Amino acid sequence: MNAYCAAVDWGTTSFRLWLLDAAGEILAERRSDEGMLAAGPEGFAAILDAHLSAVGAAADLPVIACGMVGARQGWVEAPYVETPATAASIAASACRVPGLERPVYILPGVAQRNASTPDVMRGEETQILGLPERPGGNGRDLVCMPGTHSKWVALEAGRIAGFATFITGDLFAAVAKHTILRHSVADPAAPFDRAGFADGFRAGLGSPAEATNRMFAIRAGGLLDVGAGGDGGSQLSGLVLGLEFAGARSRFGVTPAVTLVASGQLLDIYTVACELAGIEAVAADADAAVRRGLFAAAREILA
Repeated sequence: MNAYCAAVDWGTTSFRLWLLDAAGEILAERRSDEGMLAAGPEGFAAILDAHLSAVGAAADLPVIACGMVGARQGWVEAPYVETPATAASIAASACRVPGLERPVYILPGVAQRNASTPDVMRGEETQILGLPERPGGNGRDLVCMPGTHSKWVALEAGRIAGFATFITGDLFAAVAKHTILRHSVADPAAPFDRAGFADGFRAGLGSPAEATNRMFAIRAGGLLDVGAGGDGGSQLSGLVLGLEFAGARSRFGVTPAVTLVASGQLLDIYTVACELAGIEAVAADADAAVRRGLFAAAREILA
């Protein structure tokens, strides 16, 4: 086994490691729930060594890592690079973990440092580095990275030109659990109600200023047996997602297409939302993107 590097995506609650050869092909893979929170201040080296040993990595094999491992609360803080950010500027700002014989490099996050729209990302930038190029593109693309804190990222000629974070997942959870709508939101395992989702999404996208009124209307509609009916959770999900899409449209303008870096249920829901908004959705696998991004950074750092 001729490994070139180990690529590690180390988040708040998850750990993923790939052993890669010189062409970026996977030789071995490890996954666990030993994220930043499980590692604590002293556990990062031990967790990494255990996984590297399990795949038979050489003692001097370089490691390239991204994610919350580089946060202030992580192993070693890797300060943010500024937008516009490129693959070269991100790789050039990688921090080597001190005191180790093995070379371990942690990639920085990206910051948008301005008074009106300050924002940060850590880990998503590496996924973006690994996105496949879109043939026939005009040099400017919009990427959506769904999650608890969804990121919308504007790419210009391959650079991260700007981005916006929407706390859609947090907003849904807060409203569903801590407001009057807790009586209207069904069990999370309830089937997805597409009609209710569509009704909420169109309201959020088309009339974002009325969002809090439309939230209460979910409760009132259930009491009066009028409106979309069905699962209030699907309506609320559509409403907060419509707000996210309205915000992205306000920030970046109307776009004909967006790359969705997602999988599973999130990919399905955002694909429906794109359809309702008249946007072409191009899916990109998140695992493959972060792995390719880490490998691209490794080629820059280890050259």
